Amino acid sequence: MLDTFKIAFKLKTTYKVNAIIFSLKRIPLIKKIVPDDWYNDVNIKTLGNVFNIFREIGTLFIGKIIYLFFMFMITSLFFENEEANYILHIFIFSTFIGTIYKNYLFESSNDNYYGVILMRMNAKEYGISNYIYYILRTFIGFMPLTIIGAILLNIPLYIGLLLPLFVVLSKITMMGINIVYANKTNKYEPLFNGVPSIVATVILCILAIVLPLFNIKISNNLFLIILFILTLTSIYSIKKIFEFKDYLKIYKTTLKNVNDFDKFNNEAVLRENTQKQIEYKVKYDSNKNGYAYFHDLFVKRHRKVLTKAVNIQSLILLGILVLAILLVVFVPESHDEINRVPLKYLPYFVFIMYYLNRGTVLTQSLFINCDHSMLTYRFFRRPSVILGLFKERLKTLIKLNLEPALIIAVGLPIILYLTGGTSNNLNYIVLFVSIISMSIFFSIHYLVMYYLLQPYNANTELKSGTYKIVQALTYLVCYYMIQIQVPTLIYGVCTIIFSVVYSIISLILVYKLAPKTFKIRN
Repeated sequence: MLDTFKIAFKLKTTYKVNAIIFSLKRIPLIKKIVPDDWYNDVNIKTLGNVFNIFREIGTLFIGKIIYLFFMFMITSLFFENEEANYILHIFIFSTFIGTIYKNYLFESSNDNYYGVILMRMNAKEYGISNYIYYILRTFIGFMPLTIIGAILLNIPLYIGLLLPLFVVLSKITMMGINIVYANKTNKYEPLFNGVPSIVATVILCILAIVLPLFNIKISNNLFLIILFILTLTSIYSIKKIFEFKDYLKIYKTTLKNVNDFDKFNNEAVLRENTQKQIEYKVKYDSNKNGYAYFHDLFVKRHRKVLTKAVNIQSLILLGILVLAILLVVFVPESHDEINRVPLKYLPYFVFIMYYLNRGTVLTQSLFINCDHSMLTYRFFRRPSVILGLFKERLKTLIKLNLEPALIIAVGLPIILYLTGGTSNNLNYIVLFVSIISMSIFFSIHYLVMYYLLQPYNANTELKSGTYKIVQALTYLVCYYMIQIQVPTLIYGVCTIIFSVVYSIISLILVYKLAPKTFKIRN
């Protein structure tokens, strides 16, 4: 098993080094100085391996630092000056949520495909050895952070020492549950998947945030009891993990839900899943004309992939809003804490609107099921056609993003009013308009990115390094906005002005440049 892991680790390292070189060759200016023989250059490969080792060490802690930071922010958001009393409670439930979505063995990746499918490595040895490595990384990555956190927050040191153990035992238990589920049902996918995962997440979020508002929290002693139970379930889970024989079937299912692996890549899976969402059997019609007619038919045939997630987002947000209103009505002592949310934490909603945005899904669907074929026709690349469709697509994306945004935009002023209001009535208007502005901003931003940096090639593979860089910068800027602390009125007005100015400039750039940039990449 150790030899299998060594080979798998070398394979993963080589793949990532080659991926770095490939990405460099896709960035303008830099690609001209990156020769093809770098793939075979021993010195470059050695440098790449060193860089990858530092990257492996960095990722050991960075993700966990971000995770703990967000958890602390959520705790301080609801329980100001009482973080130490509730941080353990929030940590336990957030860890349970993490086990639902982070199922290491059930995740598809090129590394797994190359190792298990192409190189025909022993699937069981490959899966177990890499899972052990993942568990060890998780434990080592959390240990110094939870110890430091315990010291800073005056939490008992033994709690800080046991928290990493709690995390890994939770993950092992969930993996055991998934293995048992796969054994009994012959369904080689996580138990909590799709709607069940969303329902479980909502329930856990409610337990994590609402219970402490009623002064109900998990105490240190209860934590020890939970840890003991997880120890027992983990021992059973480890036994099941090592007894399980169908690891190859899991990899075949997660890598691609068909039997043809010769053309496997993430883009192929994405393309297949997107095409499954198209409604071919229903005959749609439209009363619109020209580009609007063409686009309207596209939206109606793809309404599942475009609106399903939006509707789920809206239902969750509506549930949170109703829950907050009930809390305000029946627990008057919560008014002071909840009143601070819209007035103090408006910058957080930039990050929330970033995650709610459906721009990536729409542009992927547009290219996979429309543009990658239509762009081969000369008439489709005429400026009038490009700009005409751009307007229709922008209307659709704004409409999609506005559905959940309206719930937030209406909900924040309502919550603010019910919890005592504000001394400046302009705050109500600014809260509403700023949320709507953020939604429209992200709609324009992602569609403009698509038109100016069109990142896909004829095989619907994402090949633009510049596009990836802009995506990363967008994330970093949204994350940075969380740290800004200014009055709601000032921040909201600045957000509105920026969104309007950015939108105008972006639309001008699309008008002038899109006819040249909107094309299939080589």
